[in-house]
Amino acid sequence: MSDNTTDATHEAPTRRDTIKYGAALATGTALAGCSELVGQEEDVGPETTEKESYSVSMEPMGSVAFDQVPERWIAYDGGYADMAVALGQADGLAGIGGADRYYTYVYDELPGVTVDRDVLEQYPEVRTKEEFYELESDVHLYDPQMLVNWFDWNDGDVEEIASNVAPFVGNLIFRRSDEWHDYRYYTLYEAFEKVAAVFQQQARYEAFSELHTEFMTAIRERLPPVADRPDVFLTFEGADEPEAFSPYRLTDAGTSKKQWRDLGVHDALAGTDVDNLSTTNRGKLDYENVLEVDPDVILVRGHERKSATEFRDTVLEYMQSHPVGSELTAVQNGRVYRGGYLNQGPIHNFFLTERAAKQLFPDEFGDVTGDERLFDRQAVADIINGREINE
Repeated sequence: MSDNTTDATHEAPTRRDTIKYGAALATGTALAGCSELVGQEEDVGPETTEKESYSVSMEPMGSVAFDQVPERWIAYDGGYADMAVALGQADGLAGIGGADRYYTYVYDELPGVTVDRDVLEQYPEVRTKEEFYELESDVHLYDPQMLVNWFDWNDGDVEEIASNVAPFVGNLIFRRSDEWHDYRYYTLYEAFEKVAAVFQQQARYEAFSELHTEFMTAIRERLPPVADRPDVFLTFEGADEPEAFSPYRLTDAGTSKKQWRDLGVHDALAGTDVDNLSTTNRGKLDYENVLEVDPDVILVRGHERKSATEFRDTVLEYMQSHPVGSELTAVQNGRVYRGGYLNQGPIHNFFLTERAAKQLFPDEFGDVTGDERLFDRQAVADIINGREINE
């Protein structure tokens, strides 16, 4: 984005100019990523002062100070939006950077949990400075370096919006294969804890963390020995009649693979020189390439608007009729499934882990097209709605 998009009308104070922001945002080094800060100790929660102000520290922005708790927010992706919803902040949603990858239908299974679809439809791709000014949010749950590297912003643009509208708090965490991301990464729950500090909702975070630990403990107690777990090929291909596949590596510690790592499955591409999909790596594998590794299970991303049955009736059916694809062990055994979201937050993760357990271990957890539930929907909803932490 060029600097000529700024005009004089943007110089006036915005709606919430009583919220003050940390001085770290004013420096170019903080905006550029501060790779030299990687590994240094940082605050995981708020620093409260006598004036009830507090600060939250998260790379690449550094320390960001707030004089009051943000009410109105936007997030770039569904992962950070899901974090805010989990913290009881759904009413403050003002827009999103990519509505097409924010899967809100999971909330339909949680009593009393909703998001305003009209807001998402009105502001489905908030990526320009003009939109940030228009929305006048109190906090932007974006990694600003993503805006710089994907959408032609520069550090001056980031500083302008942080100073004139609201700060950025976020870190691109769904994968770890982008060369420009030379600063600290966070796990899903580490990032969630930062967002909880922003909204001063630490009790909800703790309740979610405890419930997640209990859920994973119950799942892991039922898993087969490591040697008996399948080799999995995770890929992206949005076509109903796939001919080539963009590879993901399960060894990449991004949050989009959390459920597969938690279930301890094996990466079918282990020992190969195939790299993870990233900004710079857009290579694809054809059926012959996939046949060389012949995975036990194939997980295909790009079909999250389909049900499990709809996916099997389109993508799997096509692969079963393909002259080479039909030779794959996973295809012959009907073990080709939807691969889950790129951007998942803590609510999504409960659903995706349940789905993954059923995909990979149906004899233990039930078929993926079945109705068996592995976690308590009401317990999740109670935390979001404040019942579990207020009673």
